[in-house]
Amino acid sequence: MSSLSEDYRSAGFSRRLGWGSRPAVLLVDPALAYTAPDSPLFLRTGAAAAGAMDTLAAAARSHSIPVVWTRVRYADESCSEAPLFAAKVPALKVFAEDNPLGGFAPPLFPKPGELVVTKHYASAFAGTSLAAWLASNGVDTLVIGGYSTSGCVRASALDALQHGFRPIVVREACADRDGGPHEHNLFDLNAKYADVISLDEALPALHR
Repeated sequence: MSSLSEDYRSAGFSRRLGWGSRPAVLLVDPALAYTAPDSPLFLRTGAAAAGAMDTLAAAARSHSIPVVWTRVRYADESCSEAPLFAAKVPALKVFAEDNPLGGFAPPLFPKPGELVVTKHYASAFAGTSLAAWLASNGVDTLVIGGYSTSGCVRASALDALQHGFRPIVVREACADRDGGPHEHNLFDLNAKYADVISLDEALPALHR
């Protein structure tokens, strides 16, 4: 991996975007569906990522930094709001309105006044008012955690960049079904679209 990293850097990839002056923490779909062992979307490292997300949220709150949440919800198991997405991934039916797996995974839960964005597709920006809300609140940097690394986290980080926000993905605050997709997508995000940093690096920056 080190030689591959050097190859990317020598070609001009993997540069740091750095932090802006007004960050927000974005927690992408931290749902029980990813931490409950009986869920078809269960991630073995999901609980550990939830703990890291909780640490990020607490650090942000202690410094009056906005914490933004996303959740996937459909009216029923037909997922008619996103028919092609559901046809590709039938397990999305766990996000039907009456399914408890679509709720937030303990210990994660929004505090009063924190923005919760309901979405139907992978990206936190697709078909939502998130970009407008961030802009109106002067946010220029998104510190991102969530599920899954190769899916909704990746899509949200890419769209954050394309909407003019600096995406910073926190490695420990994300999880995927396997270490391969997790690491490969973090590598690619860091090379092209986002800064991928550790939780230990993120916390002091939030304190600043």
